[in-house]
Amino acid sequence: MTADLDTTQPDGPNAPQPPRWAAGDQVLWRYRGNGTDEVHICRPVTVVRDAPDLLAVWLAPGTRCIKPVLADGTPVHQEPLATRYTRPRTRAVEQWFGAGVLKLARPGQPWSVWLFWEQGWHFKSWYVNLEEPLRRWSGGVDSQDHFLDISVHPDRTWYWRDEDEFAQAQTDGLMPAEQAARVRQAGEDAVRAIRAWAPPFRDGWPDWRPDPAWPVPALPDDWDRPAV
Repeated sequence: MTADLDTTQPDGPNAPQPPRWAAGDQVLWRYRGNGTDEVHICRPVTVVRDAPDLLAVWLAPGTRCIKPVLADGTPVHQEPLATRYTRPRTRAVEQWFGAGVLKLARPGQPWSVWLFWEQGWHFKSWYVNLEEPLRRWSGGVDSQDHFLDISVHPDRTWYWRDEDEFAQAQTDGLMPAEQAARVRQAGEDAVRAIRAWAPPFRDGWPDWRPDPAWPVPALPDDWDRPAV
C-alpha cells in the first residue's frame, strides 16, 4: 500500500498512525467480542475513500467473513435472548450474502453508517451501527459493537433496532451502566444527525457503485492477528 501519512493522532500528537489507504486497497474491518480483546467478527473489505474526515469501504457479495456462532454451531440470532450472551461461543467462516454493503465511518465518531441495496441496485436503507470509534492499524480497523442500532429509510423515517439486545447485554454484565448511558447518548446524537439530514445521509452515497474491476477480497489466514 502506498499513501500519505495520516496525521490524525488520537493517542497523542507524536503517535504515528498507519498510512492512508488508496481506493481499491483491501483491508480488514473487525470487531472484538464485548468484554474481551478477542476478534470475533472479521470482514475483508475494499477501500472506497480514505480521507481525513471519512473512511468508506465496500463489503462485496460473496466475501468470506468470520462470524460468532454458538459452540454447537447454532447461529447466535436463533438462541433465546435470555441466554444469547451467556452460552459458549466459537467462530465460523461464512460468505456474505445479499447485494453488498457500503460502510462509512468518521474519525472519533461512536457509530458507523452502512448502506444496503436490494438486487438491481435498488437502495433499501441506511443502518447506524453504534460502536467504539474505529481504531486504525496497519491491516484495517477494529471496533467493538454496542448492541443498539438505528435503521433509516429513504424517506428519512427512522427507528431504533435491537433495544432488547441492548438491555440484555446490560443484564448480563457486558455493558456497565455508565457505558450504556454513553451509548444511548451517542444514539441520540446520531438521531439528531438523521433529523438534520447531515453527512453522510445527504452526500449522495445511495448512487455510488463499486468499481467492477475490484476483486472480492480474500479472508487471510491470520485474520485475527494483533492490531499493529
